[in-house]
Amino acid sequence: MTTTEHAFDAIVIGAGAGGLFTAARLAHKGYRTVVVERLDKVGGRASTDDIDGFKVNNGAIVIEVGGITQQTCEEVGAPFDIREPQPPILYRIAGKDVDVTGGGWGFLLGKLTRQGAKLVKGIGAARNDSGLPEDELSTADWVAKYTKNEGVHGIFRNMCASVFAVGSEDLPARVFLTYFTRKSAFKRFGFHPEGTIGLWKGLAGAVERHGGQVWLSTPVTKILTEGGTATGVVVERDGQQLTLTAPVVVSDVGPAATVELVGAENLPSDYRDLVKQGDRPTSMISVNFASRERLVEVPGMLSFAKSRRLAYVANFTDICPEMAPQGWNLYVGTAVPKPSVGDFDEAAETELLLQDLRDNIEDFDTRAKILNIAVTRDGWPPQRAVAGFDLPHDTPIAGLWNVGDGVKEYANGGTTACAETAQLVVDKIVAGYRPAVGK
Repeated sequence: MTTTEHAFDAIVIGAGAGGLFTAARLAHKGYRTVVVERLDKVGGRASTDDIDGFKVNNGAIVIEVGGITQQTCEEVGAPFDIREPQPPILYRIAGKDVDVTGGGWGFLLGKLTRQGAKLVKGIGAARNDSGLPEDELSTADWVAKYTKNEGVHGIFRNMCASVFAVGSEDLPARVFLTYFTRKSAFKRFGFHPEGTIGLWKGLAGAVERHGGQVWLSTPVTKILTEGGTATGVVVERDGQQLTLTAPVVVSDVGPAATVELVGAENLPSDYRDLVKQGDRPTSMISVNFASRERLVEVPGMLSFAKSRRLAYVANFTDICPEMAPQGWNLYVGTAVPKPSVGDFDEAAETELLLQDLRDNIEDFDTRAKILNIAVTRDGWPPQRAVAGFDLPHDTPIAGLWNVGDGVKEYANGGTTACAETAQLVVDKIVAGYRPAVGK
């Protein structure tokens, strides 16, 4: 192998959501930026695969509209082609699909139980810090203080799964209530007609238009440091070992993987312990399926008050027919296993999800064509950290930051959280490092 050196202002490791949001912002601000990605496509754990002509998402399926994701795209000049279903989500309660748009918590919980008003009062109390429960109380235990109603528990369990990719037993109630009282419940969201990868392709294009580069099929083997400062990375590209130098390195591969790339011996023990403690990946199981006839009478998502594991079914092709061959419908049914953190019985949990799909979709086995069953866990999780247990963006190495869903802001989740971490880290970089001029 020969070694060649390349100089940049900023190196971003990973072309997932956090990495691309970061790179697009940096390139837009004039930093000579390179994104290095080990896979042969952008998007990471929120990308899209082509299966028999269907655009099947391998992780995140919805993109928030009107928030920081859209703001970032508009700021850096990336297309934001997200289509919103109307209504965005229905809740299946006692066999009926209920639209709570505009009615909020009171309407939703009132459909489920007479104790709904107590719960709404509890949620309202959480709008003040004094009304938030202590950190140790789980969402499931908080709901149990108000009601034993199975449907209410199901709604909260499936909301935890949908927003945070974790079970209500594993999510602190404080996180759930902070999200739904401070960050606005029932947000606007939609789908991309190319699958979620369409958004990331647009951001990668923006990186390149601003003079940056996106290198696919280029794994990073080492983050280089000198005297406690990041100096670059070593990558493998086209059979060559290359050294890329830059005063700024941003990692989107998760804090635990970042520690490995730096070398544990180059980091203080208290930080290594912190990362080990915060490395709490969640798990998710998704069944991607298609049909000739429409199987679910919803334009967007359908969530459930009662299910064994099924959190939601999403119907993509009502508003994004491009995601399937002509004449076909495309869906996904997603569940969070029990436990949602740590080991679980994959076969048994998958079967519970399939049973839920059979219960909720008539003649599922004969009418649906299963495209794949995807289990995301361990090193390839839906979220690298349980919300509320996130690590800081900064590292003990000067010039090295983490972005993505392992370093989310408190009570946030998904690709929205990745966009937020990118903005925060880029603001820190801009405050401390100027792009090289005239090089």
